Amino acid sequence: MGDGRWGGADRWRAAGRALGRVIVVWAVSTLTMLILAGLLPAFELQSADGDSFTRTALTAAAAAGAFGLLGALVWPLIVRALLLVPALVLGLLVFFLNGSMLLVALWLIPDGRGAADPETAVVVAAVMSAVASATSTGLAVRDDDAYRRRLYRLTGRTRPRASDDAPEQIPGTVFLQLDGVGHHVLRGAVADGLMPTVAAWIDAGHRLTPWRTDWSSQTGASQLGILHGSNEDVPAFRWYEKDTGRLMVSNRPAGALELQRRAVRRTGDGGLLTVDGASRGNLFSGGADQLALVLSMAARRGPRNRSRAGYFAYFSDPANAVRTAGSLVTECVREMFQSTRALLRRDTPRVSRGGTYPFVRAFATVVERDVVVSAVMGDMLAGRTAVYADLVAYDEVAHHSGPHGRDTDQVLRRLDRSIALIATVAEHAPRPYRIVLLSDHGQSPGETFEGAYGLTLKDLVRAGCGLPVPRRVRRTRSGSEARDAAGDALRLALHRPVDETGERARELPARPSEPVVLASGNLALISFPDVPHRMTREEIDRRHPALLRTLAHHPGVGFVLVASAEHGSVVLARDGVEVPVAELDDGGPLAVFGRGAARAVRRTDGFPHVADIMVNSMYDPATGTVHAFEEQIGSHGGLGGEQSHPFLLSPPDLSPPVGAGEEIVGAEQVHRVLRRWLRECSGPQVPLEIAPPTDGPESLLPVDEPVAQDKNH
Repeated sequence: MGDGRWGGADRWRAAGRALGRVIVVWAVSTLTMLILAGLLPAFELQSADGDSFTRTALTAAAAAGAFGLLGALVWPLIVRALLLVPALVLGLLVFFLNGSMLLVALWLIPDGRGAADPETAVVVAAVMSAVASATSTGLAVRDDDAYRRRLYRLTGRTRPRASDDAPEQIPGTVFLQLDGVGHHVLRGAVADGLMPTVAAWIDAGHRLTPWRTDWSSQTGASQLGILHGSNEDVPAFRWYEKDTGRLMVSNRPAGALELQRRAVRRTGDGGLLTVDGASRGNLFSGGADQLALVLSMAARRGPRNRSRAGYFAYFSDPANAVRTAGSLVTECVREMFQSTRALLRRDTPRVSRGGTYPFVRAFATVVERDVVVSAVMGDMLAGRTAVYADLVAYDEVAHHSGPHGRDTDQVLRRLDRSIALIATVAEHAPRPYRIVLLSDHGQSPGETFEGAYGLTLKDLVRAGCGLPVPRRVRRTRSGSEARDAAGDALRLALHRPVDETGERARELPARPSEPVVLASGNLALISFPDVPHRMTREEIDRRHPALLRTLAHHPGVGFVLVASAEHGSVVLARDGVEVPVAELDDGGPLAVFGRGAARAVRRTDGFPHVADIMVNSMYDPATGTVHAFEEQIGSHGGLGGEQSHPFLLSPPDLSPPVGAGEEIVGAEQVHRVLRRWLRECSGPQVPLEIAPPTDGPESLLPVDEPVAQDKNH
């Protein structure tokens, strides 16, 4: 009897506190509206004849209340209706929609006392939403129950799941992937005070463990291996498949879905997250049932599989929408300022950062971050067993600004704040959580191949094949030794001096099908689509006698891998070096690339879809630089430097990733480590049954379709 009486009293006290918070937020919003009406001439809360202060205050209170109710009742419906709108467009529409709601709230005031210009309404609505959100949060922080309920609301949750779904005594695990943040970069950020949360974890005993990627050091290969346990036959970020005629691209929905299907067939299970898992912001689902911003599911139809499924939960709160939209605009301005500063200072190396790039960067560093972080918070509050989320902000900025510098330092600081927020929310979750940080690859700096030598790799390949090259290439002249060496290679390939008049070189009498040249950072793949099998060195030499020699001797090329009828496969390098793959070790032409390079090359050589010619750029260990074959001054995708050395940061109550003196090699081994940790937390992971795909085969990607430069791999 007493328990029931006290329970009822507690409920009444909780209801009273909630009502009190509503009244305080309403009062603060009313005061904010009065202040804005006094500061903004185009915003009025009085009749034309003027009103007393009391009447004006009542008008402001009515307007604030109406605006708050519209935000709570109408805004979620608007966001749901706009889910099919592209994310960037939705972000820019937020201010307009919020301002429109304010105009409606003013229209609802009796006697027409409220009025505002549309432009002013946008400003007032943004300020009102921000103030209301800050006030509500400030009041809730002092009340654990209220703060927890606010977190549930902001993340789209109403309550934690039942205890039998998420028993408190069994911890959950959150894997946060900091895309592109290498082991060296993380250590430097901790030492420089850029990431105090991570530094505190390391001081508390978290283990920071480097690991080595496969030859293809990019998100497609690494994340497929981490989430699905197999990245077999993924030679690069993009590649041409002769047997299907497909141009496979890891960050295209059709390509990601096909890679996931192949991995599932190969391993026989759904992936790392098949048991009560959530996948957020990833290329692949990992077998999770709960998805948001998962690229492989964007190619499938149905509300559960829409890649924007996480937007509604986040943007249904107008305060979230306004805050993110404001940050998006700020990030665009920040990028334009930083790119202009780099241009005026004539920083080198430098790539173009105009066009739509400021908006692409803002989406990656603001919208994607906010939605993914909110989804992870919701997963923890729902008590999910395993969550894997990818934060791509650093990788995106580093591609265009370089992996080291002020631009990326700012991104690392914001990533640390996101990590701290997730850790704080974990304290309010219905079960304990172990948070594991990891990365999929690092990034290596360096001038682009074209910037260093005046021609693209595609130009060089065409020259080696005796095909016409752009006039700009033959006119490129430089006093630098590197460019002179490139010119020598070009003359060798053309079998004749290149005249200075820029006249078009004579084409060879017999013109075979042109090669497909695809870049993945500082790794390039060259395929001849008219030949159904992997061409051998002997076949290539008969068709294009100068091609392999031109590539292997170029100063911007580290080594070339090609099949051989005589030796199986061979690695070619400068000065006539030729080493059969069967005899490869970490010395010789691969010595500069460090330990494990020979194993990585040998493994890729065995892939069914390895290209006819695989080209890895040079690597200078003194400077740590490579030459990307695309427009990136921070790149990854091949061998050479920091790109091949990501990290794992695990709490001390998980077992060590590897034994003393051992190292983690390849994304598939990372998968096995993460599987072991999940078993330690929650018992054996039993793969769920994999339902056969219900949609038809994905359309093939035409080879002759222009390939957009990747910005997030």
